[in-house]
Amino acid sequence: MTIATKVPTPADLTITPRDRRFGADSATPRWWHGGDPYATSLYNALSATFPKGEAFFVESVRAYREGTDPKLAGEIKAFTTQEAIHSREHAAFNKRAADSGYDLARLDAQVEARLAMTRSKPPIVSLAATMALEHFTAILAHELLADPRHLGGAEKETADLWRWHAVEEVEHKGVAYDTWHQATRGWTRGKRWKVKSLVMLYVTRNFVVDRTAGALELLRQDGITGSRAWAGLAWYSLVKPGMFRKVFGAWFSYFLPRFHPWNEDDRALIANYEATYPYRQEPPRRKVRNAT
Repeated sequence: MTIATKVPTPADLTITPRDRRFGADSATPRWWHGGDPYATSLYNALSATFPKGEAFFVESVRAYREGTDPKLAGEIKAFTTQEAIHSREHAAFNKRAADSGYDLARLDAQVEARLAMTRSKPPIVSLAATMALEHFTAILAHELLADPRHLGGAEKETADLWRWHAVEEVEHKGVAYDTWHQATRGWTRGKRWKVKSLVMLYVTRNFVVDRTAGALELLRQDGITGSRAWAGLAWYSLVKPGMFRKVFGAWFSYFLPRFHPWNEDDRALIANYEATYPYRQEPPRRKVRNAT
């Protein structure tokens, strides 16, 4: 077997926070994903993790920004801005899901419990968990952007939200990993591999269990339970369109020697998005003082 050469984050990569808002002036249909309760439940379960989860990612990476070179420091700053906007937009989306009748309290409590457990460990564990989860989100984002079937039939504003989020996850996929390498520069290669691999296995187990449980809870709220719920969710996630089946190889690459997120340069997905949904930075709004 040929071992791929480790490729660093591209020197000419620009991480661009795109301050966009989605669905603010309209309600989101309960089954917004083409009327499919299984697709809707899976994406809603993912979204429930983002406001608190992405705040945790920012906290974990920023804890190790001191001493980084100017390029990585700038990427951390852009990463922080992107993740803050993601948290805002998914908090707004989650509110619309609640307005459509879903109770996300149990999902939110589970996220909080997982984060509390991780925060009880040394800060480097939080960074390793962030690195693993950022790989998860990046490979899911890649698949979502590469195959239009994943959002086929979805309500436009919500589909736009997920595409926007996905492109920025691809764009900043190397930041947590590069920060980890900076933070563990005094470690042996064997220690780095052991810690990152064990944390990824732990994160994977929790990710799969918690997101499945969250989706099943939302399906229960739709009156879909038992074998029907399990079968529908498994078919959607593993068979057609089968996102989780399709990302297995990319997930496994994390454990290989000389892995780096940018070993796969998928900036063509970003370029395609920008050609389709060009972003123009709006000038800051002036604050108008009330007359006295």
